[in-house]
Amino acid sequence: MLQIMRKRIARRRLLLAFREMRRLARKEDGAAAVEFGMVAAPFLLLMFAIMETAMVFFAGQTLETAVADSARLIMTGQAQTQGFNQSGFKQAVCDKIYGLFDCGNGVHVDVKKYNSFSSVDLSPPLDANGNFQNNQTYQPGCPGDIVVVRLYYKWPIYVSLLQNMSGNNRLLIATAAFRNEPYSATC
Repeated sequence: MLQIMRKRIARRRLLLAFREMRRLARKEDGAAAVEFGMVAAPFLLLMFAIMETAMVFFAGQTLETAVADSARLIMTGQAQTQGFNQSGFKQAVCDKIYGLFDCGNGVHVDVKKYNSFSSVDLSPPLDANGNFQNNQTYQPGCPGDIVVVRLYYKWPIYVSLLQNMSGNNRLLIATAAFRNEPYSATC
């Protein structure tokens, strides 16, 4: 008789345990918190990636505007007649992009003269390991010459999907290709 009582008590405890588990399974008090915990990290990562992509895009557009404005100095002959060298032209570029870039240390200016538009080399100045090659020149050319002005900036990246060079950086490149106007100067 004692054994039957123990079996009934054990069965009753097991039944109560199952009822308690079912009751807890039906409760939804903390469901929202658990769901938010599962979704929060990917959501925040996505939001950060969107903001960083927007900043890279904005910086690239700012650099494009600066190259268009400053290339006009070479195209119209103002840089040549005023005796700009590479640092003087870089200062003219920096005057256009204050606030967003570290212009003194980060912006690199490359101005090259070409014989034809088909001979223009637009490959990025990166080696096989993704390191920046600082071999920029300053050749503004004479009236009628074909000139390519390029600005480079190493933008720091925190989401690794956007990097295109070593060191968690993205190389922003802005380019203007044109033929110098026939301004009054001799070369």
